[in-house]
Parts: sequence; C-alpha cells; structure tokens
Amino acid sequence: MDKSFLQKLYQSHQVCPTCPAPADVSHFFVELLGALFADFTQLAHLTEEEFTGLMHKLQRDLEKLLRNNGGAGSSNASKQASDFFEALPAIYTMIEEDVTAMYEGDPAAKSKSEVIRTYPGFYAIAAYRLAHQLLMQGIKEIPRIITEHAHSKTGIDIHPAATIGRNFCIDHGTGVVIGETTVIGNHVKIYQGVTLGALSVNKEDASRKRHPTLEDNVIVYAGATILGGETTIGHDSVIGGNVWLTRTVPPFSKIYYQARMFNGDTNETDLVVFRSHE
Repeated sequence: MDKSFLQKLYQSHQVCPTCPAPADVSHFFVELLGALFADFTQLAHLTEEEFTGLMHKLQRDLEKLLRNNGGAGSSNASKQASDFFEALPAIYTMIEEDVTAMYEGDPAAKSKSEVIRTYPGFYAIAAYRLAHQLLMQGIKEIPRIITEHAHSKTGIDIHPAATIGRNFCIDHGTGVVIGETTVIGNHVKIYQGVTLGALSVNKEDASRKRHPTLEDNVIVYAGATILGGETTIGHDSVIGGNVWLTRTVPPFSKIYYQARMFNGDTNETDLVVFRSHE
C-alpha cells in the first residue's frame, strides 16, 4: 500500500485521538433509554442502590463523551453532563406524552408498553428529545450522532435542532424527514414518507429558516411533502397523502389531490383546498 496514503490515515487519527466513536455515543443512548423506560429493557433484577449506581455511571459516561468531543462541551464536561441529567425528568415527561399520543392515535396499539417496545416512532422521537437537550446546551456532533443512530434503526430522520412541541405522534414512520429549522406545534401527527424540507439546499442559506412550520393539531398523511421556511400549515389542518406544498395554508384547512376523469381514464389531478371553519 502507498506509504503516503498510510501516513495520511495515521495523521488523521492523531488530530483527534480521543474523539468519541459513533458506536460509543449510540451505546450510551441505548443504555439511557433502557434506564428511562422499563418496557424497553428489563432492569428489575437490580436493587435500588444498583439502579442509582447505573444512573450515576451513565452520567459519568456522558461526561467522558463530552470531554473527548471537543468544542464548547469539553472544557466543562462535568457541568454539562450534570445539567443534562437534571433536565431528564422534564424530557421523560415529554416522551411519556409522545407515547400517549401514539397510543391514543393508533387503533392498532394495544398498550403503551407495545408502543415503547415496538414502535419506531417512539425510538426516533425519544432520540430526538434527548439529542435536542444536548444541542440546546451547546453540544455539537453528539446530538446528531444520536438522531442518526435512530435514523439508521427506524428510517425516521429528525434533525436534533428542529423545534417540536408536546404530544407528537409519528405513525409507521419509515421515510419521515424533519429538517433542521422545522417548527412543529403541539398535538401534531405525521405518517410515513412525510418530508418537512427546504426549497433550497444552497450552503448560503444555512443560517436561514429553510423548513416549514406546522401549527398545533395538524395531521399530515403519508407521502406528503411540505417545503420552505416561509411555509406555514395553520392549526387544525389536515394535509392529504402525496400532497406537494410550498405555500402557506390557513387554519382549519383540508388539502388533498382529486383525480380528474377524461373518457373514463384518470390522467390528471387537481389540488383541492377545503376550509371547514375558523
């Protein structure tokens, strides 16, 4: 093998000799999720003292990840880890509300335990909630590793910088994309294949709001694509399957495609906007 190539690889490892591997970050997330939700893993064999020790271990694990991560979190890793674990009760409550939203929003769900143990929406949203807290503390890269781990497991891609309200439900989930500057209100439900994306992928737009806003009580059905930072879906609206939207929709709207028939053949569709009431 070419010697200069080997030297290049070697030097790349010297630049960041202690960077946390994505596998280590993913392992931390899985252990933490298991400690938070008994239905996700079984720790009943532990005594209360042992369980408390496990939580302290997880805090130390996070501190180590942060110390090796570089950037803002490395210089005060102990405080950052402590702040994150202090925030866990509030995050746990939000994830519990998400579980309730998924259970109540899906007739096929037989119990909340089933949602936690089997639903990809639970896994992806929990990863987002925990990663978002780290990102809000100024931690870089680790939050993205956590959500990308969930993405690889579930097919649901949620950027940790997105803003998502309470009682969030993703049903089925495969193929959902929620972009970095997306804003989602409370009691929103999204089905598989939904994209909340940007109209432009120019690097110059990186600091701008590029992704849409969904207000409270919005439902977006499978395959819909909603694009643009100035696009707002008004509260209590329903977006039908496979709809493509790049403009704002007022509250209480229903948006769907309706096929037009020509000589008995379906060969065109119209976008229909129906407003029920205000």
